[in-house]
Parts: sequence; C-alpha cells; structure tokens
Amino acid sequence: MNENIIKRNQLLAQKVIKGLESRNMKGYYAADKEEALKIALELIPENSSVTMGGAMSAREIGLVDAIKNGKYHFIEREGASTDEEKRKATLEGYDADYFLASANAMTEDGVIVNIDGNSNRVSMIAHGPKHVLFIVGMNKICDDVDGAMKRARNVAAPINAQRFDLNTPCAKTGSCMNCKSPDTICCQFLITRYSRHTDRIHVILVNDNLGF
Repeated sequence: MNENIIKRNQLLAQKVIKGLESRNMKGYYAADKEEALKIALELIPENSSVTMGGAMSAREIGLVDAIKNGKYHFIEREGASTDEEKRKATLEGYDADYFLASANAMTEDGVIVNIDGNSNRVSMIAHGPKHVLFIVGMNKICDDVDGAMKRARNVAAPINAQRFDLNTPCAKTGSCMNCKSPDTICCQFLITRYSRHTDRIHVILVNDNLGF
C-alpha cells in the first residue's frame, strides 16, 4: 500500500477512535490483517462462546478460522441444515459472550451503520450478546451518516444481493432502487451512535480494504 495512504489511514483512524470513545465504545487500529487478528484474539478470552452474523471482514483477517480451531464455543448459524436448527442457533447466539460483526459503513466521528435482511445481525448488535467485536476496513469510513447510509445502500447492499443470488433491482443495476422486492436485504437499518453499556462494543480498524 502506498505510504501516503498508510499515513492518511493512521491519522484518520485516530479521529475515528476518538469519536468511538466519545460514544462509550472502544477503538483500536491495526496496521494489517495480522495485527488485527492478534488484537481480536487478545480481546476474546479462551472458552468464550462466540457467534457471528456473516461478517466477511472477520473471515478475511482469519478470525473465524482461529475461533473455530481454538478453545472457544463457536455457535454456527450458517452450518444449520434446517430452519429449526438455524433458529435454535440464532436464539443461542443472543446469549453469547462475543458477537463478531462488521460494518456496512462508519463515520469519521464513530457512528456505525448497518442494514440487514433477516435482521439477526442488527438485532444482535443492538442487544443480546455480552460483547460485540467489529472488524472494519478503512475503506468503510465515510464523512458523515448521510455518506455512510449511501455507502451501505449503494455499495454493500448490491454486492451482498449479488453474493446471495437475490432477485433485487440492485443486484441487476449495481445501485439502490429503494425497492420493496420480496428478496430485499434492506429491511432493517441500524445506526449505532452510542453504547449505553461500557466495554460492550469494540471496533478494530484495519489498514486494508475489507468486506463490502
């Protein structure tokens, strides 16, 4: 990565971290994926119960494999073979020690934006698991909430709709059409602007392009 981009990301990350702290959330900066993984594993004690909601960024830094292969109780919703098993894993996940998440977008002053179709992900971020650990690439940082919402709807949503082979207008056009399609993944919007619970939300900012 270009040294000027690295320097810019370092400086911007400090601004985001200060914003998170003002919102009762804790931020960290990782120079690369390897450092991000190290920080994440330092934050999650062994024998913790851990679940997740499709966080590609957590997969990309190797965190999901490390949890699955380590001394943790991993609650795997995606591995369920029936709807009943998936629901059971989801309900168990609400009582997990840690929820692994990413963000569709974040603002420079620490507001986190996510959209969801089934809404298990945004509901667990809002309430449930004892801790939420976000892995966020610096490519997700936007100027303000308006910019973050536009990124979530016009970048993250179309890519995820294509990834899951959904029949939505954005999957065909590449941008949000504000649809009410049965397949829409823009069912719930969560703007996390403050955490009432100290030490619940932790955000690792990674000097890399992660996720969508």
